[in-house]
Amino acid sequence: MRIAAVQMTSGADKALNLESATRLILKAAESGAQLVGVPENFSWMGPEAERKLNTETLEGETLGRMAELARSLKISVLAGSILEAGAPGGRLFNTSVLFGPEGQRLGVYRKIHLFDVEVGDGQTYRESAAVAPGTEVVVADSPVGKVGLSVCYDLRFPELYRRHAEAGAVLLTVPAAFTLMTGKDHWEVLLRARAIENQAYVIAPAQQGRHPKDRLTWGHAMVVDPWGLVVARASEGEGLAMAELDLEYLAKVRRTLPALQHRRL
Repeated sequence: MRIAAVQMTSGADKALNLESATRLILKAAESGAQLVGVPENFSWMGPEAERKLNTETLEGETLGRMAELARSLKISVLAGSILEAGAPGGRLFNTSVLFGPEGQRLGVYRKIHLFDVEVGDGQTYRESAAVAPGTEVVVADSPVGKVGLSVCYDLRFPELYRRHAEAGAVLLTVPAAFTLMTGKDHWEVLLRARAIENQAYVIAPAQQGRHPKDRLTWGHAMVVDPWGLVVARASEGEGLAMAELDLEYLAKVRRTLPALQHRRL
């Protein structure tokens, strides 16, 4: 089964963002991808002052478009994340949704770990000011097998992915908008680590480039195999990282190096 991670540069124009995401999903499907993922905040990455004007619901236009693409193309689509209205205290959720080939929702995950950091790029990030953390670990049944859902900053918390592995996940999804400062040093290392320690494929769609308010994202959307090898990687700008998801190979890795069975803690 072929899977594809989309790389794009979302901005403040939601219509343009959705047009770009649709075009890249179509391109991936035409190349044989049966599961396609788009990045975190794929439909909108604009100024904070406009955030609440661009919130969505699970039944809204953006996810409706993704569901229709999945249904019409007969593929699975990972809608990286949207800003979902309705969190406690007037805040939002950063929500990732996996759709199946009939357009059905297979899994809805609300980002648990929120990005409240200063990384030295001249900007201060306080995601929790507007976003509430989710509380549920989500592993979805899909045509490729069990899929563990996560979003961006979650990548730094290995205990989440171990929960995915315990639930039988063969694919871990990490749609992201990693900053340039952190991404250049940590992105690939962390993705490969999550693949190695859980002996699972990792698909990581990514934002790349310059966004409003001079926010810079690292990109390098990629697919990592269960041995920790990067088997596909996007270059600069828009693009796709496409690779084969080989469940026989995954089973071989887990059989010949049964680390998951050797756990003691």
